[in-house]
Amino acid sequence: MLTLKVITENREEVVRRLAKKHVDACGMIDRIIESDRKRRESQYQLDANLAELNRMSKTIGQWMKEGKKEEAEAIRRQVAEMKESNKALEEAKAAAEQAVYSLLVQLPNLPHDSVPEGTGAAGNRIEKQGGVIPELGAGAMPHWDLAREYDLIDFELGVKITGAGFPVYKGYGCRLQRALIHFFLESAREAGYLEIQPPYVVNADSGFGTGQLPDKEGQMYYVSQDELYLIPTAEVPVTNMYRDVILEERDLPVMNVAYSACFRREAGSYGKDVRGLNRLHQFDKVEIVRIDRPEHSYESLREMVDYVRSLVEKLELPWRILRLCGGDMSFHSALTFDFEVYSAAQQRWLEVSSVSNFESFQANRLKCRYRDADKKTQLCHTLNGSALALPRIVAALLENNQTPDGIRIPEALIPYAGFDLIKKG
Repeated sequence: MLTLKVITENREEVVRRLAKKHVDACGMIDRIIESDRKRRESQYQLDANLAELNRMSKTIGQWMKEGKKEEAEAIRRQVAEMKESNKALEEAKAAAEQAVYSLLVQLPNLPHDSVPEGTGAAGNRIEKQGGVIPELGAGAMPHWDLAREYDLIDFELGVKITGAGFPVYKGYGCRLQRALIHFFLESAREAGYLEIQPPYVVNADSGFGTGQLPDKEGQMYYVSQDELYLIPTAEVPVTNMYRDVILEERDLPVMNVAYSACFRREAGSYGKDVRGLNRLHQFDKVEIVRIDRPEHSYESLREMVDYVRSLVEKLELPWRILRLCGGDMSFHSALTFDFEVYSAAQQRWLEVSSVSNFESFQANRLKCRYRDADKKTQLCHTLNGSALALPRIVAALLENNQTPDGIRIPEALIPYAGFDLIKKG
């Protein structure tokens, strides 16, 4: 959530930057400023009335001592009238505050100045790329056929048990999943991240704190009886660990990593591009979360991007990093880099990670602050990234490493997998 101070003191700048996200914020910002003016007017009158009431109370006491009962009673009547007036002012102030808050939560985060112009994925800018795209021979199969051929994943059985988008992993498929999770968690631990095992369901306050609510309510699975949401990513519970917390500057940056299952409704997703592992309702992911000082958060973002790149390089996958344009960014991000790996059998790039800096947007909702060297509290900056999401990583690994003898396992993964080749039977 943007702060009121940023909006009121930098109106034109806010309007300009939100236009990059294709949000016409002029009317909403003017309503915020007007509602805040009404709030301040009510507060000013309340303060003046309270000062006058204090003065009148002292006068009543003095006149009662002097025996001026009639004069004291007259002032008492004025006090009663003013208290009634104050109730109306309190109501007006509360209504104005609610109006400001209701409008603030509808405004997305300001994009960083380095965010490119653009309306969608076509406007994203390739920052870096690396790795070698394999040349598959005749008869190369996409991962959904490989999964059936090697008995790794049963998509139809998942449909029977639950529905589309809930695959059943089997045998080597399970072992490959566990190996990747272990590899990602151990790599993060070695890089200085503290492992967290969070709940897989959260309350509405947590969903609001990280920006999933009310923006992505339709994409989350909701347990109505308990008023809880299944998490779309471990970012939500891990970041909410610091809701209403004041950290000490010496403890920053906070660096956490968590593995979790993730649940997303993905309403409206269909077609060839969502086949197999390309888009699921339940999937596994390892998430890294950082909380840092504002002046260091973009250095943290660079370190996170470099770290995720090291993972895809160790997995020997062709990769590229995209700087997302304004029209393709999330509601709550200030700057996002997407990682994609190349799927040789499908002959297309697959997104496997988003690494984002939210600046103070989430922290303002979370009331996540730190105490600086001058003992003043300031809003933190929050960041997170997938390190990594498993489904499309598995898809690319299976497709890119298929050989006549079986599916090869990247060298870095062998110690975690316990095998170097997936064979039939």
